Amino acid sequence: MSVAIDDATSPSFFSDKSAKIFVAGHRGLVGSAIVRKLQSLGFTNLLLRTHAELDLTRQTDVESFFAAENPQFVILAAAKVGGIHANNTYPAYFIALNLQIQTNVIDASHRFGVKKLLFLGSSCIYPKFAPQPIPENALLTGPLEPTNEWYAIAKIAGIKMCQAYRIQYSWDAISGMPTNLYGPQDNFHPENSHVLPALMRRFHEAKVNGAKEVVVWGSGSPLREFLHVDDLADAVVFLMGSYSGLEHVNVGSGKEVTIKELAELVKEVVGFQGQLVWDSSKPDGTPRKLMDSSKLAGLGWTPKISLKEGLVGTYKWYLENVQQ
Repeated sequence: MSVAIDDATSPSFFSDKSAKIFVAGHRGLVGSAIVRKLQSLGFTNLLLRTHAELDLTRQTDVESFFAAENPQFVILAAAKVGGIHANNTYPAYFIALNLQIQTNVIDASHRFGVKKLLFLGSSCIYPKFAPQPIPENALLTGPLEPTNEWYAIAKIAGIKMCQAYRIQYSWDAISGMPTNLYGPQDNFHPENSHVLPALMRRFHEAKVNGAKEVVVWGSGSPLREFLHVDDLADAVVFLMGSYSGLEHVNVGSGKEVTIKELAELVKEVVGFQGQLVWDSSKPDGTPRKLMDSSKLAGLGWTPKISLKEGLVGTYKWYLENVQQ
């Protein structure tokens, strides 16, 4: 099913650089990259609110904001996110807060006359045993990964809400699903960060402390895909200007790397001279996770930042902003 929006009701995103654009979640990894991209392109009227200034889980506050500011475009990058431990410990937070944020922002955007909205999800929306690479139509074809199903269910509901509003109201709401992201503003917390920032922090601390080795869990054989967050921001702007369709769009790099190759590359970028030791008694996780981003490539967008280049920039940011 395809519900196209007539061009008359979908004005060019690039035609007015002074248009009001609300970037929800502008302080996070994704939102901050989108703000940098929009500013670099000359957009001058970005609406940015911290959580303290605007609690997106409160419907009345969101409606008051939209009534007062009347944004023309909305990019919804705000979400309650966390790792496996957080999802297991606080499942109610992950489903309720994300549903509240999405519902409030999407509904208010439609009712207060926003011209176009882009909702950002996550690759965890797909079934645990989805075909590899994962195409968009794998959505809802099997059970989810149990460790983050609360977050995934909320994100799936966000996709479906955008589709429902498009079908019922002919309103231009689209969704993008990014792969694993990294870059400036990433979470380098020692307890709950993802694999790439966790490796960077561990190699850095080992280098600083003069450690002889760094032990990494597993065999290093699982394949993963990584996309620099500045490439995602570029894709978001591209989709805002070039895509108006019912189906969500995967946003990935299309390039796979083993965890072992990733670890060796991070080790090289950080400059750790010691040994890299694999503890194969520890679990590996899913053997392969790659998104099929051929739809986006067919629309005319491909990523530009190589993994090595992206890691160098991310480590520079880490040194300037995180390391103690």
